[in-house]
Amino acid sequence: MKKLEALFDAVIVKPVEEEDTTYGSIVVPDMGKEKNQHAVVIAVGPGKPTINGNLIPTTVRVGQTVIIPTMGFTRMEFDGEEYHVGPENQILARITDKDFQQKLPF
Repeated sequence: MKKLEALFDAVIVKPVEEEDTTYGSIVVPDMGKEKNQHAVVIAVGPGKPTINGNLIPTTVRVGQTVIIPTMGFTRMEFDGEEYHVGPENQILARITDKDFQQKLPF
């Protein structure tokens, strides 16, 4: 069984599909608007080593919902699914609302 594993301070996230805005029965896509994305953390590396060999552990955990920038994370496909990989310090925010977490499709 293949599995994604994050190294060092890398974080692997799965983007959350956001719904298009609708007006009546007309779907208005968000084309042309660059905006940050919601994503769920799938894997987290152990941390970043310091110059003297100590490890600074990562602070995000698997299962948390975060906001990532539109630029800075690398998009990749694994087993037919889209993921984004980037350093933990590029994550903009963590969402802690329990109601939002329950609305996620996975």
